[in-house]
Amino acid sequence: MSFSVNTNAGAFAALQNLNSTTNMLNKTQTQINTGLKVASAKDNAAVFSIAQKLRGDVSGLNAVKSSLDRALSTIDVAVAAGEAVSDLLIEMKEKAVAAKDAGLDTASRTALNDEFTELRSQITSIVSNAEFNGTNAVDGSNAIVAITNDDGSNTISIPAQDLALSGTTVTVSSATAIDTSANASAAVDLIEASISNVNTSLSALGAGAKRLELQKEFVGKLSDTIEVGIGNLVDADLAKTSAQLQSLQVKQQLGLQALSIANQAPSTVLGLFR
Repeated sequence: MSFSVNTNAGAFAALQNLNSTTNMLNKTQTQINTGLKVASAKDNAAVFSIAQKLRGDVSGLNAVKSSLDRALSTIDVAVAAGEAVSDLLIEMKEKAVAAKDAGLDTASRTALNDEFTELRSQITSIVSNAEFNGTNAVDGSNAIVAITNDDGSNTISIPAQDLALSGTTVTVSSATAIDTSANASAAVDLIEASISNVNTSLSALGAGAKRLELQKEFVGKLSDTIEVGIGNLVDADLAKTSAQLQSLQVKQQLGLQALSIANQAPSTVLGLFR
């Protein structure tokens, strides 16, 4: 055994062990502070890269949820407008059937025609105002479109319905009147066809709404599953980490004592010169 005051191998070893313990302790404290075992690429480059990719997917799915919510609101407005048009057509049929009575006096026929005209005009008002976020799905101009995947490459498209007067669905025109028995009879035929057509349009809108709701539910579950997967990759086991922290704190204290003892070793050389 040699004695040297220039080189203290024991102190070097104790210091290396203490530094190692301190680094592990700092890493453990970071895990406790962040709740993550992989908080940066320095902790585990491969896992961090995978987690970031999955976080990007979740971010994209959040945009999908917003798109689906917008589409659902748009189709809700369209359905409400379609139901309102259907109700108006039913009221118009009542007026038209009443006006077919050849025995009506002029005042009664005029009153019925006036009411009929107002109901007819209300259809135009409803269709022109059934808009949400710039999209009107019942005037035949805009389909309802929503993205369905995290990169926006896939979409759901719900065809627009045309519920305006003189269209293929509502065959009643802006000139349709019930001012005579013959005109009232013709109006009844137009209205009955329109009611059937509007019901078909409502069925299409309802089916589209159901599809959007199912897609929204799926996207929510997919997003939750991915987030759980991210947690499995990067979240720290805090129970285990807490126990490890206690162990490392004890090791650090013992390391400090070992270093202190090692630093005292050179002073034993003085005994050789007494």
